[in-house]
Amino acid sequence: MRKGRHMPRHTNANYARPGVSPNHPMFGRYLSTVGFPPAQNIYNHWRHWYQPGHLWWTQPPQLQHPSSSFSTVRHPFNRPPRPPDPYQWSSWRQTGVLPHTRGLHLSAGLMESTDRPPPQKRRKSAEGEISQRSPQHSPPKGSRSPKGSPEWLRNVSSIEVANRTSAVPELKRHWEDLSHLCKAAPSVNRGKQKWPFDFSVMSYNILSQDLLCDNTYLYRHCNPPVLDWRNRFPNIIKELEQYSADIMCLQEVQEDHYKQQIKPSLESLGYHCEFKRRTGLKPDGCAVIFKRERFSLVSCHPVEYFRRGVPLMDRDNVGLIVLLRPIDPHVSLSNICVANTHLLYNPRRGDIKLAQLAMLLAEISRVSQLPDSSVCPVLLCGDFNSVPWSPLYRFIKDRRLDYDGMPIGKVSGQEETPRGQRILNVPIWPRSLGISQQCQYENQTRDSELRDLEQTERESFTEASIEHCLRLTSAYSHHLKESGQPEITTCHSRTAITVDYIFYSAALGDVMAQAEYSAPPERGLQLLGRLALVGEEELQKVNGLPNQHNSSDHLPLLTRFRLHPQADS
Repeated sequence: MRKGRHMPRHTNANYARPGVSPNHPMFGRYLSTVGFPPAQNIYNHWRHWYQPGHLWWTQPPQLQHPSSSFSTVRHPFNRPPRPPDPYQWSSWRQTGVLPHTRGLHLSAGLMESTDRPPPQKRRKSAEGEISQRSPQHSPPKGSRSPKGSPEWLRNVSSIEVANRTSAVPELKRHWEDLSHLCKAAPSVNRGKQKWPFDFSVMSYNILSQDLLCDNTYLYRHCNPPVLDWRNRFPNIIKELEQYSADIMCLQEVQEDHYKQQIKPSLESLGYHCEFKRRTGLKPDGCAVIFKRERFSLVSCHPVEYFRRGVPLMDRDNVGLIVLLRPIDPHVSLSNICVANTHLLYNPRRGDIKLAQLAMLLAEISRVSQLPDSSVCPVLLCGDFNSVPWSPLYRFIKDRRLDYDGMPIGKVSGQEETPRGQRILNVPIWPRSLGISQQCQYENQTRDSELRDLEQTERESFTEASIEHCLRLTSAYSHHLKESGQPEITTCHSRTAITVDYIFYSAALGDVMAQAEYSAPPERGLQLLGRLALVGEEELQKVNGLPNQHNSSDHLPLLTRFRLHPQADS
């Protein structure tokens, strides 16, 4: 789940973090009061302090400023003065950059603290999108909150945070064994025993530190030390090592942390790592990681959703697909296509989400295709920023979506009342994208077949429906077995919902698959078990996410599958 507001693409490389642009609302105006220096001077002064290697002395934990989620370095000998807080004008006066003047009235768009959401200034983009640009100290009257926003995490005071985090218990999750519900697959070769190949899969949004620091108002319920990367990283690696999944699909993996810490740590544990950073200036991306002793890499296929010249595809989200060969010396096993993605967050842009998903499905169809035109088993993991049973979710499972008259804000189901929004265009994406309404590359069909299908394709672009050819089902049921309450995969100060999934090609007799989704046993997977999710009640007991034991605002999904040998082995 992407945090914060939609940000436009930037072409100036100097605009990247660390640091902010002189065009930021804090620095974009000259202060009219006599004696104040130009905004550029203030910006340059702050840049002097805000350097990655700059050392300063931090206050004791109980006295830390709310912005202490930024990792700082404690130096026992040199104690230079604490740098000015870019969101506290009083701290600038202490440095001498701003004079001590009473009666100063700053613009209403300035933030006083990083633990508050940006003011809601509406801006209309070229595509007609209404995006939220600047925070207020509280959401504007009549504003819509994300679906499932928990009351117990809203407007939490610092005293409540201290009380809740003093002795936070660990979140208890149990393993659900589903193997006894799976029907035995038919024998592929009589008289010769064939052992199946069992393996585990994890999908986990680990929360980019850069996004956390940009959106600290989402974590007002957290004790500041739990947000420090120096505390979060060991917890995350410990969690990954504890679950020891054979395949891991990670989202919001920050590139510098990946190169310097995450990849070396996981490689030392016997994993092979593939990574795709988001386009533009975004510092995080998706990673697919697998055990070298269990799989070999056949091919790797990064997918960039940004397309220059296509207004709908102007976002920096990405996907990553790998084709893996299971390692088993005794039997021949089919390749497995593993896809990982993090779709756009913006609840009001369901058209962009569907177009991004269509691009990913087209690449999966190409990579997973076998010589007989069937496909190998597929695993589709990630943060889809869509709730269960939403139109986007149903499209993945039902393979078809009729969207005639559907508001774009209804696609992901993140908002309770998506009113006043425009309807999805027909077609959703332009033909220039090169993706058909069947979510395949238009040049993927053989030339001899193109002539026969050209007229059909032309007509399909005038119908309010899209399709795909993959047979996928969800590894989770999205409700708790005991209480029937909704499962939760992500939780912070403004939401507690499910947006993370593991979809898979179901084999004959699989416990989660309907009959019409079943594939031949050698071309699908059987779900053997899963790590149970939790509800709001359990999360309330541990003060939500992140906490001192769980270092992301998402919970990892963990499943175990069985792949049967091929019939011709």
